[in-house]
Amino acid sequence: MTCSADGRPIDVTDVLARLKGLSAAEEFFAVLGVSYDPKVLNVSRLHIMKRVGQYLAEEDFSGLPDQVIAARVRAMLERAYEDFAVSSPLTHRVFKVLKDHDPDRPCTQGSTFVPFDSVLKRFGRE
Repeated sequence: MTCSADGRPIDVTDVLARLKGLSAAEEFFAVLGVSYDPKVLNVSRLHIMKRVGQYLAEEDFSGLPDQVIAARVRAMLERAYEDFAVSSPLTHRVFKVLKDHDPDRPCTQGSTFVPFDSVLKRFGRE
């Protein structure tokens, strides 16, 4: 067991497996004992969860004790939350659609051309 920011104990046993079974962002914060502002989470929940996933993908937890894993995952969630608590999702652009439509990046002409014939289904052929 370890303690959250408010002093409540956190169950660190097999934390990665337990996190895989969660579906709501609030559940991740509760399991890891991380406090959050619901207003920030309501605006940036997908961005926060995507970012924490990116942080987790960079880590190798093999062979580490549960307490160390839980502490690292908790720190990653706190870091991801802070990324979006202090700036907007447009600043970080974690999703492809936001990266592709960066207003600071010039548009390339002709890169999305699709010939009209390729869109139409040919009649009489199965």
